[in-house]
Amino acid sequence: MIALTPSEIADAIGGRLVHARGGAEEAPITAQSQTDSREVAPGEIFVARRGEETDGHLFAAQAVDRGAALLIVEREIDDRVPQIVVDDATLALGRLAKAVVRLALDAGKLRIVGITGSNGKTTTKNLVAAMAERVGPTVASAKSFNNEVGGPLTMLRVEADTETLVAEMGASAEGEIARLTDMAPPHIGVVLSVGLAHAGEFGGIETTFRTKSEMVRELPETAVAVLNRDDPRVSRMAELTRARIVWFGQHSEAAVRASDIEGSAEGTTFTLHLGGESLPVQFRVLGEHLVANAMAAAAVGLELGLTPAQIVETLEAATLAAPGRMQVLPGRDGITVVNDAYNASPDSMSAALKTLAQIGKPGARTVAVLGAMSELGDLAGEEHDRIGLQVVRLGISELVVVGKEARRLHISAINEGSWDGESVFFEDHDEALAYLSRTVQPGDTVLVKSSNAAGLQRLGDRLGEALA
Repeated sequence: MIALTPSEIADAIGGRLVHARGGAEEAPITAQSQTDSREVAPGEIFVARRGEETDGHLFAAQAVDRGAALLIVEREIDDRVPQIVVDDATLALGRLAKAVVRLALDAGKLRIVGITGSNGKTTTKNLVAAMAERVGPTVASAKSFNNEVGGPLTMLRVEADTETLVAEMGASAEGEIARLTDMAPPHIGVVLSVGLAHAGEFGGIETTFRTKSEMVRELPETAVAVLNRDDPRVSRMAELTRARIVWFGQHSEAAVRASDIEGSAEGTTFTLHLGGESLPVQFRVLGEHLVANAMAAAAVGLELGLTPAQIVETLEAATLAAPGRMQVLPGRDGITVVNDAYNASPDSMSAALKTLAQIGKPGARTVAVLGAMSELGDLAGEEHDRIGLQVVRLGISELVVVGKEARRLHISAINEGSWDGESVFFEDHDEALAYLSRTVQPGDTVLVKSSNAAGLQRLGDRLGEALA
């Protein structure tokens, strides 16, 4: 973090500074901020948030024991270190992030890349960060930190020498992306897709569209909007922004375009057209659907000043989108487990199943281990039915459904007349693991896919270990 004294932090967040017992120390703080006391390191700021399930104030003493230099609290709690009392610790965290980013922007060195969309944010963020690191010091979101807490925590890692901030911007309700862009106004705003992920929370696809368009609406004329020309809803956003538009996709109008896309178990090959050049790419990240993320990152790379050759080199160096995202776990006897269970939407579930059907080995089976897709609201039943039917029509050898919330996947599959006994259902993860451990055959390719709430990412990891 850019150095700020406790008094300066208090002014930035509109709080009341309470000095530690024994004196009023004003040593600048440069370390990170944390909302989890278990993650606190010496010299850091601990923000005591009240969540739905617990209250960070209960763990403030633990944070101090671990070396916290400052507390941001909603009530006075521990006098061993300075504390700033605020009305709402989460809002205060955002205000502090905005202040730090503003200092960096005022210094004239920082560029901000904001990334939003229903699917692919983390993969694209990782690829863009790799591009930006070729230019200079870069801060990028850890894991999938993209909400009102994770976003500010990422922004607070910006230091005086940071040249690029790559920020995921997610939302579960209208207005949240707008708040994140207010904290860190992008110079380059990327919109990947508008799909059914979180549609239940948003209240429908049109509300999702309005939410995902909040970033481009706020971009100034001097900014760049990197938009997916292949997504009709994203294409509509061109009418909503003052920014210069750079299209990516397979569409003929895209400035950054991919053609000749061919997927395999080793990754995806394609031809990348950009900057007046056409270059072959050996993309080792599994799944043809992730080529869209590569194109988005390539478009950003051009805006950051990379040459087409440097962009291709960066894409070809990538081997993993992110843990739990099309993560290949090689096993014994030619068995392959693909763990894609970090999260799921109908679009990403469909894409993963198509990849499974595509990469299965000749003469061997393909097995889909699926859990529930969360946050679909009234669309949940229909979308689970559709995916269950798709498993059958893609010719997947076996479907293993895990968790009672996902049972409609199983029912939809077995109701398809062409199947007889190829689908099994387990409520319990351990039972599913035991079944798979004894039935997966040499050469099989196994996909594990669900929303994060279903918890199948851990099942995928355990299955990979069992079959190694």
